[in-house]
Amino acid sequence: MIIGLTGGIASGKSTVSTMLKNEGIPVVDADIVAREVVEPGRSPYLKIVDHFGSTILHEDRTINREKLGKIVFESEKERTVLNQIVHPAVREEMRLQAAEWQKKGHQLIVMDIPLLIESELLHMVDEVLLVYVSPRIQLDRLRTRNNFSIEEANQRIDSQLPIDEKKKFASYVINNEGTLEETRNQVIHLLNEWKKEC
Repeated sequence: MIIGLTGGIASGKSTVSTMLKNEGIPVVDADIVAREVVEPGRSPYLKIVDHFGSTILHEDRTINREKLGKIVFESEKERTVLNQIVHPAVREEMRLQAAEWQKKGHQLIVMDIPLLIESELLHMVDEVLLVYVSPRIQLDRLRTRNNFSIEEANQRIDSQLPIDEKKKFASYVINNEGTLEETRNQVIHLLNEWKKEC
């Protein structure tokens, strides 16, 4: 069974992902894969530099994610271009990694995909696990974590489907508004349920 793990920005998805890894569940992380596929020399990297120019590079020729992020968060057109370059490469790599885990005998694999719903990737997973916090908590956490102004934080949040809309697509929801222990208890409970199904 492949579980798609998602959430809104600053909802605590990474915390839940770490808890799953700590329980021995393989996690294929879209963000890590997205970094790997844009390493210098790889095809997506060459396409990005060709489109956005060398000003988005560090001195060592790796992509400056902050510079590129600023461009794509301010322009939907540029965000679409970037997504069209990166997403197909990420999807293919994630499928390969999940297949490797299955070959090793793992029946339960998590794909950690922040934009699982927005990117229409539901076909890649069997079930959807949403890490949920209210929009107000999401805004507060994002501002605290990234030292953003309200405008900057809202810009990031507005680039995603509202977290309450994501609930409609979820097979399971973990409420991450409480303590770490409360979140972990929900994770353990779900794992026990999934293991019965595998």
